[in-house]
Amino acid sequence: MATTDDVVTPLLQAPRQQGEKAGLYTQSSMSSNRADDPAIFTLPTFTQARVVGKRKLPQSIAHRGFKAKCPENTMCAFKTAIEKGRAHAIETDIHLSKDNVVVLSHDTDLKRCFGRQERIIECDWQFLSQLRTIKAPHEPMPRLQDLLEYIANPELQHIWILLDIKLDNDADSVMRLIAETLASVSSGPNRWPSRVVLGFWAAKYLDLCAKYLPEYPVANIGFSTCHSRQFLKVPHVGFNMFAKALYGPIGTRFIKDVQAAGRPLYIWTVNEPNIMRWGIAKGVDGVITDNPELFNQICDDFDPDRDSAHITLSQWLSTFWLYIMLALFSIPLRHRLAGSADSFLKRRQTLKVKSTLALGA
Repeated sequence: MATTDDVVTPLLQAPRQQGEKAGLYTQSSMSSNRADDPAIFTLPTFTQARVVGKRKLPQSIAHRGFKAKCPENTMCAFKTAIEKGRAHAIETDIHLSKDNVVVLSHDTDLKRCFGRQERIIECDWQFLSQLRTIKAPHEPMPRLQDLLEYIANPELQHIWILLDIKLDNDADSVMRLIAETLASVSSGPNRWPSRVVLGFWAAKYLDLCAKYLPEYPVANIGFSTCHSRQFLKVPHVGFNMFAKALYGPIGTRFIKDVQAAGRPLYIWTVNEPNIMRWGIAKGVDGVITDNPELFNQICDDFDPDRDSAHITLSQWLSTFWLYIMLALFSIPLRHRLAGSADSFLKRRQTLKVKSTLALGA
């Protein structure tokens, strides 16, 4: 158990729990040399693992809020994750309504959470705002604006957001509208670029992140280390990886390479206690979980000399099954996750050369 004498690395600000003496966040905590190289994104040190005493502990990232206790992706889930679950961050999903409102929903349609057949992109915000979740306490769908306004409160300046920007929307539109939403809400003392990480699935989003939100850190969301490895070529890109993809020697090599490059690494979705311990033992920066309260309890009590961090046989088999599925669906996945890190870097280098020539003209 952490004690009040433990030394802790800063998060954003304010003590988070017993033993965590978080320092005040400053803009210098983020690396920013984009003026030298437009291909370099911001490195988010505010997402790095905590050091409590002699222990390195991942940050607790609430998957769609406190999904274990509330309807997912609702303000109830977000507030409960922070107030009851002691979450350091919120992970949430981005979609667009018919009238270009940025809303928070994992699914493209309303069936699972709201009991309706419509797709979100077919509905305007006035209609969506009247819906209530099937699961009690029957919450409405929030907008990104609603979540931003909540964590802009002075007492929540230490909370950050990990966005999962879904592929189902028009890429340019969704990035432009996310940027407009962020610009429309005052963050308080800690600016949004120091509190929001843009999660992308496909390489084509890198250009759009650089175009619309150049100050913001980015992280590749992936379930294949082979596909995600290419983003090690792009300076400062973080990784938000399916935990099952990281079991075994291939995953271990990927973890070591990411950490050697100084990149942040988050894993999803981790609800089993032994995998929570495994994530701690591997030194990941964040664990995305439906139950942040349980994860924080495991962090509080974690002892590397005592606690087991072994993968069970069934969990190994799930990883083997994942590899089979990736092999079977490699062609459609390659099409859906279009683009490459190399192409992005070439385009950025061309822009840099053109900019240099224009300045010298």
